[in-house]
Amino acid sequence: MKALENFMRKMEPKKDGKLPLAHTIWDGTYTFLFTPAQTTKKGVHIRDGVDLKRTMFTVVIALIPALLFGIWNTGHQHYIALGMDSAPFWDKILFGAIKVLPLVIVSYAVGLGVEFLFAASKGHPIQEGFLVSGMLIPLCMPVEVPLWMVAVATIFAVVIGKEVFGGTGMNILNPALTARAFLFFAYPTKMSGDKVWVSTSTEAGQSVADGFTGATALGDLATTVGQPMGQNAEVVSKFGADGTYSLFNAFMGWIPGSVGETSALAILIGAAILLITGIGSWKIMFSFLVGGLVMGGIFNAFAVNDFMELNPLHHVLIGGFMFGMVFMATDPVSAAQTSMGKWIYGFLGGLFAIMIRVFNPAYPEGVMLAILFMNVMAPMIDHYVVQSNIKKRQKRAQVVAA
Repeated sequence: MKALENFMRKMEPKKDGKLPLAHTIWDGTYTFLFTPAQTTKKGVHIRDGVDLKRTMFTVVIALIPALLFGIWNTGHQHYIALGMDSAPFWDKILFGAIKVLPLVIVSYAVGLGVEFLFAASKGHPIQEGFLVSGMLIPLCMPVEVPLWMVAVATIFAVVIGKEVFGGTGMNILNPALTARAFLFFAYPTKMSGDKVWVSTSTEAGQSVADGFTGATALGDLATTVGQPMGQNAEVVSKFGADGTYSLFNAFMGWIPGSVGETSALAILIGAAILLITGIGSWKIMFSFLVGGLVMGGIFNAFAVNDFMELNPLHHVLIGGFMFGMVFMATDPVSAAQTSMGKWIYGFLGGLFAIMIRVFNPAYPEGVMLAILFMNVMAPMIDHYVVQSNIKKRQKRAQVVAA
């Protein structure tokens, strides 16, 4: 590694040279691979081996289980659609990699390209935030979303969702969810329905199996809204112990959905990595989960359709709830910052996520809208928490003075 570092040092372009972009690219690569050369000269500083790049890289590591499972599940769902669910494991991996990896490559290539251009134009080093966003964007997308849409959404997320606010650390919305929301409202047919979650591309001699629909668990449940309980026996049966969307299948992730959002097990492995390293907020995760379970319990108590009667635990295992809880709601920039604020922010996020998906079948995946809404509300939550603490201290001071 020392030889590589020396080689990188010799190749360093001049910062004020004719090609500032070349130095920006070099600086981003060097500081990602090695410890930055800057050192403190005076004053008191906290010295720690973990900088922002290492933090972002740890989050990417935590996302790898969801990515790997998403690759396999993409192939698995494809072969189920063809009536070949017993296809070899590596065939599923190969097909999934062919469909998923281009989404990841486009996301990183386009996003980092925009980041490099902004860094060069502003004359500052590469910002590290997109290391995570570049992975989150493809994982929260349907597998059949066109690559050019991923590119456009990524540009929108970096420019409008982050750079206009000042770059990494200044954005008020989660960039990955901003990309997803942009596509959801700009190209709704490519982000919802029954045709985008499972790749049904076939070769000569193959055809889609009879009875295959490509619907997700939330898509099926949305059809029950507005209908009396007991009128949707076929849909309800899919959520039984032996059904397609059983608790076990939902926990393992063997169901259709966005690339990285189906497996609660893979997501919880990532959550463990974030919690052990101290990067993820357990307060937000736990309160988000509690909020979802409470809202699911309230719906159970006043159920008027089969969607409302769904087990609260089942609610949090389907759709993007777990993925949003672990990787989106815990974004340290757009989430609440105060200790009490994190409890309030997480609880309301989980509460609204289930509320939106049940009340409005046009938005069966309420997690995206719930987290974006709470991103906007986070500064206000922190403000009132701080003001509350100030008032409490003033009252204590008055008592002592008296």
